[in-house]
Amino acid sequence: NGTSVKEFILLGFPGSWQFRVSFVVVFALMYTLTVIGNASIIVLVWSSSNLHTPMYFFLCNLSFLEIWYTTGVVPKAIGVMLGTSQTISFSVCIFQLFFLLSLGSTECFLLSVMAYDRYLAICCPLRYSSLMNSVLSVRLALSSWLGGFLAISLLAFLTSRLTFCGPDVINHFLCDIDSCLALSCSDTWPVELATFLVSIVVVVASCVVTLVSYMYIISSILRIQSGHGRKKAFSTCSAHLSVVTIWYGSTMFLYVKPSAQNSLDLNKIVNTFNTVVTPLLNPFIYTLRNQEVKLAL
Repeated sequence: NGTSVKEFILLGFPGSWQFRVSFVVVFALMYTLTVIGNASIIVLVWSSSNLHTPMYFFLCNLSFLEIWYTTGVVPKAIGVMLGTSQTISFSVCIFQLFFLLSLGSTECFLLSVMAYDRYLAICCPLRYSSLMNSVLSVRLALSSWLGGFLAISLLAFLTSRLTFCGPDVINHFLCDIDSCLALSCSDTWPVELATFLVSIVVVVASCVVTLVSYMYIISSILRIQSGHGRKKAFSTCSAHLSVVTIWYGSTMFLYVKPSAQNSLDLNKIVNTFNTVVTPLLNPFIYTLRNQEVKLAL
C-alpha cells in the first residue's frame, strides 16, 4: 500500500479514568447480553420444529450476523478505553473497516429479504409455502452474505491505497471511513464517490425494497375485515418493522451523503448506537413481540 503511517492510535472516548471505566462496564454488559440474546435465538429456532420456517431461518442469519458485528467492535473498544490496546496497525484497521461495512451491508440485504418474506406471507398466504420454499430461502440468505461482502471489496481496496503522512490519531474507538478520510493526505475524492455509490446501491436500494414491501403489507392488512385478523397480521411484521426503522435511520445518517466527512464526534455517537445498541435490541424486539417465540421458549 502507499502509506508511510504503519499504525494508528484510537482515541476512543476521552475523559477521566472513572468516565472511561463506566463506558467499559456498559459496553461489556451490553456485549454479553447481545451475544447471549442472539445465540439464544439461534439455539431456540434450531431446537424447536415449530420455528423451522423461512422467517426464523432469516432471523437466525440476522442473529448470527449481529454476534459477529458487535464482536468486531466491542472487545477492541474496551481495550482502547482502558488504555491497554489503543494502537491498531494499518492492515488491521483496513480489515476492521472491511469486516464491519460488509456485515452492515449484509444486514441491509437481510432486512430487505425479511420484508419480502413478510410480504409473501401476508399478501400471498395461500401460495406462501410454494413461493418461499427452503431452496429459495437459502439462496436469498446466501446472496445477502455474498452481496454484502462483495459490495464493500472495492471500497476497502480504494481506502487501502490512500496515503497517510500523519497525524496518526483516529478520533474514534474503531476504524471507519470518515476517520480514515480525515487523516489521509492524498486525494480522497475516489473513496468518497465510491462510498456514496455503494451506500446508494446497498442502503437506499434495500430500503426501497423494504418500503415497497411494507406498502403492500399495510394495504393488505387494511383490507382485512376483522379487527382480530388485522392485529394478528400486523403482529407478524411489527418486530421486523421496528428493527428496520432503527437500523436504516442510523445507517443513512452515517453513509448516505455526498461527502463522507461529517462531524467525527457525532459519528462516534451514532456508531455506538449502530454497532452496540442495535444488536442488543434485536433479540428483545423479536422475542418480546412474538408469540411463537414466547411459546417455543
